[in-house]
Amino acid sequence: MSRVPLLIELGTEELPMHALPELASAFYEGILGGLRAAGIEVDDTGAKPLHSPRRLAVLLPSVALSQADQRVELLGPYLNIALDADGQPTKALQGFAAKNGIEWTALERTTDNKGERFVYRADKAGQATAALLPEIFAKAVAGMPIPKPMRWGAHAYSFSRPVHWLVALLGSEVVPMSLLGVSSDRISRGHRFMHEGDVVIAEPTQYVAALRGAHVLVDPAEREQRIVEQATRLAQEVDGQVRLEHSIVAQVVALTEWPSAVRCAFEPEFLEVPQEALIETMEANQKFFPVLDAQGRLSSHFIGTANIESRDVTQIRKGYERVIRPRFADAKFFFDEDRKQGLWSINEGLSTVTYQAKLGTVADKAARVGILAAELAPLLGVDADLAKRAAALSKADLQSRMVNEFPELQGIAGRHYALHQGEDPTVAAALDEIYMPRNAGDDIAPSRLGQVLAIADRLDTLAGGFAAGLRPTGNKDPFALRRQSLGLARTLLQGEHELLLHEWIERAVALQPIALPDDLSSYDITQFVYDRLRAYFADRGVTASQFEAVNAVPHDSLPDFAKRLQAVGEFAGMDAAPALAAANKRARNILRKVEEPIATSVREDLLTEAAERDLLSALRTAQAEVEPLLDSRDYVGVLTRLASLRPTVDAFFDGVMVNADDMDVRRNRWALLQQLSDTLGGVAALEHLSA
Repeated sequence: MSRVPLLIELGTEELPMHALPELASAFYEGILGGLRAAGIEVDDTGAKPLHSPRRLAVLLPSVALSQADQRVELLGPYLNIALDADGQPTKALQGFAAKNGIEWTALERTTDNKGERFVYRADKAGQATAALLPEIFAKAVAGMPIPKPMRWGAHAYSFSRPVHWLVALLGSEVVPMSLLGVSSDRISRGHRFMHEGDVVIAEPTQYVAALRGAHVLVDPAEREQRIVEQATRLAQEVDGQVRLEHSIVAQVVALTEWPSAVRCAFEPEFLEVPQEALIETMEANQKFFPVLDAQGRLSSHFIGTANIESRDVTQIRKGYERVIRPRFADAKFFFDEDRKQGLWSINEGLSTVTYQAKLGTVADKAARVGILAAELAPLLGVDADLAKRAAALSKADLQSRMVNEFPELQGIAGRHYALHQGEDPTVAAALDEIYMPRNAGDDIAPSRLGQVLAIADRLDTLAGGFAAGLRPTGNKDPFALRRQSLGLARTLLQGEHELLLHEWIERAVALQPIALPDDLSSYDITQFVYDRLRAYFADRGVTASQFEAVNAVPHDSLPDFAKRLQAVGEFAGMDAAPALAAANKRARNILRKVEEPIATSVREDLLTEAAERDLLSALRTAQAEVEPLLDSRDYVGVLTRLASLRPTVDAFFDGVMVNADDMDVRRNRWALLQQLSDTLGGVAALEHLSA
């Protein structure tokens, strides 16, 4: 079957920057999926969504010119309905035959599980792709996720932005179609300012090159490469390295058709301001790329990206520098004024700022964090006085002018102000580190003092949030308790802090000005934290059943929890694991039905079967050997040793009836099963590993 390339380009006014990649992807998938759903063979090797601010395009290298011929098979009525007693056709059969345009005698018969019936079979020629494309195109457009549809002119239709042209080529032929007020042809448009006249596309394979010649890079990957190469080169010319945040690069790609980098500069005096504020202004507000020096510090240079190759780059440079200077001046003013006031003076205002209506002021929260931090500090090898001082200042910068203007600088501003007023550098650093990790992929606080504050702050937030009835529901999480829980857990895990989480949550709850609701306890908060760890460990290869196995038994700390998970993961790969897990599950199921206290010891005189005597002997030997391993947390060693019990356990269940008629024997076997279950459950509840 003949194949040719396909091009569809929808030309518009400038599309929304943030929506552009998703629109392009949906358009591409809509066209590709529509072709395949119609039975049109497509080779999309190397194809991908193409787009620029003024166009969405689909370029497929090989598309069949028509559907494949189809074998039609339509089932008709069963014989008892189709024929009367004389073997003549009923109205049901006559209608079925007429619907398919043939005499009833030409119909074939087939048999299924209900009996014999008539069937219509015929070969149907496939439709031409060109005839099907208008409907495929219309459905692809209708299925696009338009964030805020616009209407233009006196028309009823709408789209993300007004539509101006439509290119539709199947091979070298234009596919006739109309939608959104435009009709298809082979005429595209180049750069709005750098190309005059139309761009005629002879056939799809010329599309990318033709637009490149019209100063439009329709492939977003090509635009990104150009942006990165130009920005890198300009930064290197001043012995710097450009900061290319992926999200900012993606936004610049979505804003330009012919990106041209321009190196700019600002007054060095602005470098006195925390570089995070300047970088935030450049990236978030202006989509500029900061230039760093060899030590990773912000330099006085930055890279702007124009959507045009200007004959007078100086004017563009001046424009970029002019637009950024007022923002930098504001930041410097806020920074200078805050430093004049001083962090302790700013801190006094926290007593007038409500943290949460039921939980008091921000100053109240800082005081609770200070109590927790002072109690945690000695356990983590930190000076308690430093912890109390850092906690006392930990929320001060929330009242600063700088953080009021740049909320993302909370903690960072505090660190700078603390250093300026001569605070201990470790205290100053902790004011920033208390918020770490800020996001899922960030590192935890690097210093022990920072970790103390990070733990104390999150304990208080969790306890207070649950006490105030702010437990997350669905997408609502006003206190970000899910993120705070994961940050707390990661700090305990990665900091290797041997703290019993439940005890510290209980302590934080006790410090709150209100009690937990009657239907909640500190155990619920603890489990909430552990639930956040399911996805964390799943990303590290831990299965849901392995997590449940460890979560079901007591453990000393989160580092201890992680060691048990690692051991269970290794045990799950052993040959003996499935059988032992099943045996433990069987034992637990039997014991669960026992309605009386189970003896804590086994009477040897009641062991009537060799298999149960062998099991008791094997258990005593194993218990003696695993006890020191449990004490040293060699959980892999424990489970490896327990795996050797498999033959003895199998023999017991194969040859011993636990619920014997003799009640003394039965109770004794319950006691033996309890010892087996306790021994196998020393590291994890292995029954969770049984399918």
